Amino acid sequence: MKLKILLFVCTSLLFIACSQKDQVDLLVTGATIKTVDSSFTNAEAMVIKQGKIIAVGSQESLLSRFEPKNVQNFKGGFIYPGIMDAHCHFYGLGMFMQMVDLTGCTSFEEVVKRCKEFQAKKPGQVLLGRGWDQTKWKENEFPNNQFLNEAFPTTPVMLKRVDGHAAIANNAALSLAGLSIKTQVSGGELLLFKGKLSGVLIDNAVDLLEQKLPKPSRQTQINALLDAQKECFKYGITSVTDAGLDFEVVKLIDSLQMNGLLTIYMNIMLSLSKSNFDWLNQQGGPIRKQNLQVIGFKMYADGALGSRGACLVDAYHDRPMHKGLLLTSLVEMENWVKTLAESKYEYQLNTHAIGDSSNRIILNLYGKYLGKENKRRWRIEHAQVLQPSDFHLFKDYKIIPSVQPTHATSDMYWAAQRLGSERVKYAYAYQTLLGQLGWLPLGTDFPVEYVSPFYTFYAAVARKDASGFPENGFFAEQALSRQEALQGITIWPAQAAFIEATHGSIEVGKRADFIWLPNNLLSDSLLGVRNISSVSTFILGKPAK
Repeated sequence: MKLKILLFVCTSLLFIACSQKDQVDLLVTGATIKTVDSSFTNAEAMVIKQGKIIAVGSQESLLSRFEPKNVQNFKGGFIYPGIMDAHCHFYGLGMFMQMVDLTGCTSFEEVVKRCKEFQAKKPGQVLLGRGWDQTKWKENEFPNNQFLNEAFPTTPVMLKRVDGHAAIANNAALSLAGLSIKTQVSGGELLLFKGKLSGVLIDNAVDLLEQKLPKPSRQTQINALLDAQKECFKYGITSVTDAGLDFEVVKLIDSLQMNGLLTIYMNIMLSLSKSNFDWLNQQGGPIRKQNLQVIGFKMYADGALGSRGACLVDAYHDRPMHKGLLLTSLVEMENWVKTLAESKYEYQLNTHAIGDSSNRIILNLYGKYLGKENKRRWRIEHAQVLQPSDFHLFKDYKIIPSVQPTHATSDMYWAAQRLGSERVKYAYAYQTLLGQLGWLPLGTDFPVEYVSPFYTFYAAVARKDASGFPENGFFAEQALSRQEALQGITIWPAQAAFIEATHGSIEVGKRADFIWLPNNLLSDSLLGVRNISSVSTFILGKPAK
């Protein structure tokens, strides 16, 4: 009798134990989950608790183990890891959204017209704009500021080129900054027209003007950050690497995140300056929080190809005797590389280098101070033009090339004019760069390019513009596969930011940042992928707001 009672009690306890399920916050099901793990596994469902993924598998197996408080059934479509932009200007996008949008202007007359319309709606003491691109105009040359002076005789106006490496200003702005034909600037130019200032400023000359303009108010900055977040969530971007901010903006971002207003994850490169370097040292080195990371610095080696500021080994094909500009002197660059390599804090260094000369300089400087055996994950941002003999240096010194595929399809119409038919073959060489380390983080560089990471995906794989030009792709042998492009906007940017343990794929233990799309990125038509507009974005298992 006692034995029967004992067996009954044991059986009952076992039944109770087996029937008890772990309480979880959310079961996500009803869509094909593209995990982007090392095997590119597909799954039916995943379980989320306290913002983390705790199980991935079939719906049946997960329901047998877990009791979800809520179930999100997508009833079709595909789930992907939240997209991470490896190189963008998040704050810059927000500020861009507060000024005149000059993208798509087909002439300088249209630029001035948009400025007048904007000023009529939002009058201010200073007029700022961005987005013009003279390579898309019939003249295909830099303008002069005559029309700006006529339209705005007293209001200072500064309008940045699409890449931010050039600007045009009216005389009121030039006068405010004290710029004249006698002004000398290292790493920049003030272009002339008929012996007078044309108003066009290149690279460091832009900074001279910008430093004299009134600073944006705190509320304008807050509006900018919140507007940028809303735009990113619209396209499924859950994490960004902001390529160059000052510490004062980082402090504002941190306060907004602590108040729950900013929920997007931000990996921030501080602009490389003594004040930013000293500030981060005063914080005790790298900052790592739930939604914020500051572990390194952004240095500028040269300018942009479109404004002929990229530093080349040989002269520009369309401007003989001109080889571009170094924005930071060789001595200063080496001092910074040495300082960061030897710092007690293992800071990451990320250097903007576009021309083949600047890329060679930075690769060799990195190698000199890091050696061949290092785990520092130092990066070159853009890596647009390389000498064929220099590609191997990325592999030799374990340097990450961080690239933006839409630059290739934006620049392809005129890149050969700048570089010539032979040198252009080694520009935007993404498949060759991928072969160095076996992985390649991709970014948009917004607002230089559009925010949509699906443009990035399309450009990386198709190497074409929206109209399908060129028919066979722009140097199609440098295209990435669809799988590589998907890794390039998810797990590889996370790896480039040292956060692959928590971001970039749908795996147990990682943040529940994910997106739902109606499209299969790995098989649907590429043009359809480029034009994706229906996206549901989730941060830590909750709908992004």
